[in-house]
Amino acid sequence: MASQPAALLPPFIAVPGLPNLRDIGGQPVASPSLGQREEGTQRGQQLGKKMIRRGVVYRSSEPSKVSDEGISMLTEDLGITHVFDLRSKVEIDRAHGKTLAADWQPREWPGSKRLFVPVFLDRDYSPEALAVRFGQYSHHSTEGFVMAYSSILTSAADPDHPYAPFRTILNHLASPDPSPMLVHCTAGKDRTGVICALILSLCGVDDETVAQEYELTQLGLAARKDEFVAHLLNVAEAMNIESIKHNREAAERMVGASKDSMLATLAMIREEYGSVEGYVVDRCRVTPAAVDQIRKNLVVDVDVD
Repeated sequence: MASQPAALLPPFIAVPGLPNLRDIGGQPVASPSLGQREEGTQRGQQLGKKMIRRGVVYRSSEPSKVSDEGISMLTEDLGITHVFDLRSKVEIDRAHGKTLAADWQPREWPGSKRLFVPVFLDRDYSPEALAVRFGQYSHHSTEGFVMAYSSILTSAADPDHPYAPFRTILNHLASPDPSPMLVHCTAGKDRTGVICALILSLCGVDDETVAQEYELTQLGLAARKDEFVAHLLNVAEAMNIESIKHNREAAERMVGASKDSMLATLAMIREEYGSVEGYVVDRCRVTPAAVDQIRKNLVVDVDVD
C-alpha cells in the first residue's frame, strides 16, 4: 500500500502506511472566546494571537497497514501514547467481509495504548441501519452529511453508551499534562472529523477554519481513495444495500469531505444543543472544569508552541 504522498505539506505528516495523518494543532484561536466560553466565533476577531498547541492531537485513517518504520515515527518522533479507535468490533469483524477483515484488523504496538471507543454499537450495524447511514453519506447535498453527523453526536453521547467515546477522549485532553494522542476511525473522516471539530471549536477556533481543517481530508485520502470506495462497495454488496452496491458515484460522494458539510454541522450543533460546549457538558457529561482544563492545555500563545 502506498504511503502518505510526499507532496503533502504540513499539517500532514508522512508516515509509511498511514494516510491522512495530520496534527490539528497550529489552528488560530479567536482570543475573545476564551474568556466568554463561546466557541466557533467568526473571522475578524483578532485571530492569530492564540493558537491550538501542536503535538498533542493527531488524526488519521485506520492504522492496520502502518509499517514498522511508521510505528517508530509515531512512538519515538511524535511521542503518541494513546490511540483512540472509534470503530466498532462488528464493523471490523463483519462489515468488511471475511476476505477484507484480516486487512483491517486493529494494529497495536509497544509504547502506545489502543483504546477501544466505538461511536456506534453493534445494533447500529444492522442492514437497515447501514442502509440509512449509507444513504445519508451519499446524498447529493450537505443535508445528508448533517443527518449522518447528527447520528454520530447522538450515539457518542448516549448516556447508556458503555464506552462514552467522546467523553473518554475529552477527559484525556483534560488531564493535567495530556500526552500526545491519535484518533482514527476507518477513513479518518466522519467520526474522527466530528470529534476533532468539537475539540477545535471548543477551544475557540472559528467555524471557517474548523471546516477547512476538516476538508483537508480530501487531500489526505487521495492515496487510498480507490481502496475506500472499493471497501464501501463491498460492504454494500455484502449487506445488500441496493442504493450503493453498484453505484460507484454514490460511494465516491461518501468519501468526500466538503467544508460546507462541516459548516452546516456546526450550525446544527448550535441549533440543537445551544453551543458546542452545551453539547460537550450536557450530553457528553464532561464537567465545566474539564472544559476549562482542555482550553488551558491546548490554547497557547503563538510564540509558545
